[in-house]
Amino acid sequence: MKIVADTNRVIAALIKDSISRKILFNKNFEFISPDYTTTEIHKYEEEIIEKAKVNKEEFEILLSLIFEHIEIIPKEKYQDFLEEAEKIIKDIDDISFIAVSLAIKADGIWSDDPHFLWQDKVKIFKTEDMLRFLEE
Repeated sequence: MKIVADTNRVIAALIKDSISRKILFNKNFEFISPDYTTTEIHKYEEEIIEKAKVNKEEFEILLSLIFEHIEIIPKEKYQDFLEEAEKIIKDIDDISFIAVSLAIKADGIWSDDPHFLWQDKVKIFKTEDMLRFLEE
């Protein structure tokens, strides 16, 4: 199953050894994410380090481990879908996730952000949905 991972799910996995990390490390999923995800993570790096109670080196190691399970999609591969994505979702921070999903023909986006549910062009999987897939 090819799933676009929302930045907030990746950050949740960085902060705590949680359900999000368990899902990301599961081999039944093929996670992808726009290059924007790494930009967002580095934007909040200090806050993540503080919440995770790790130092910079530990953060970098954990980030590296997590991104062994997520393929980063460069903008060149989804830029032709940005205009269509803008028509689907208005939140500028979410346009790239919709565009990647369309470009790569993903099965959906894993996000707990409710505004993704305001559209009906791309399937959205909440964490509880992802857990159900693990149980199957």
